[in-house]
Amino acid sequence: MGVKHFRVDDPDSFKLDKIDPDDTSGGPSSKDEARSDSDAVQERLAELQELLFAGHEHSLLVILQGMDTSGKDGTVRHVMRGISPSSMRVVSFKKPTSTELDHDYLWRVHPHVPGKGEIVIFNRSHYEDVLIVRVHDLVPAETWKQRYAQINDFERMLSENGVTILKFFLHIDLEEQRERLQARLDDPTKRWKFQHGDLEERELWGEYQEAYNDALRKTSTNWAPWYVIPANRKWFRDYVIADIIIKTLEKLDMQWPQPDLSKERIK
Repeated sequence: MGVKHFRVDDPDSFKLDKIDPDDTSGGPSSKDEARSDSDAVQERLAELQELLFAGHEHSLLVILQGMDTSGKDGTVRHVMRGISPSSMRVVSFKKPTSTELDHDYLWRVHPHVPGKGEIVIFNRSHYEDVLIVRVHDLVPAETWKQRYAQINDFERMLSENGVTILKFFLHIDLEEQRERLQARLDDPTKRWKFQHGDLEERELWGEYQEAYNDALRKTSTNWAPWYVIPANRKWFRDYVIADIIIKTLEKLDMQWPQPDLSKERIK
């Protein structure tokens, strides 16, 4: 599978509405094929995580963004199921607290960046500050427009200090979201996830698509690229994201650390 197939490499010509959320090219041809490879994928991901932790030189930050029901929680649950929790964390950013609002918008983000040897997943992230604040007009336009460059600088600094950054936009369409919201209502075990606010946000679908298009276009960089993952098919979404993480970690050319095995020290 070609990683570049999903990466936003040409921001100037990028258009989100040209990408088909049902597209399954560039990956396994069927759900059965994805499942048959699943054990090997999970085994390799677990091995690379252990190598990352043992080497203690690099860290990985995975950012998940997408519309409601796009599968951020499901991605964490399925892609990372074989990962040891000892060196992995998941951080979800909710509505800012009064203390957080007293600081710049990146103040609450930085403490959660992975340390050496860690994998951290942001389930939503600092990108809400160029998405929801824009759609709901929470700050002036001149404020959120400045944030694209500020985010790029922030992520460049992290990259230059050993943090590998992968950003995934889980791309679903309006009909798929309708079906998933309906499924929440129909299933008593999932009904607790439903909120009336989901319907209110759904009414703003067009505004969010425009905001995401600009965010993906303006903040996909060499040091922190965006990947647009067609996510109408959950099995495809999970396989592709796992594959991209594996290929990215392999490129770090990590080595197992060698202990001091001198006889004097062992005695």
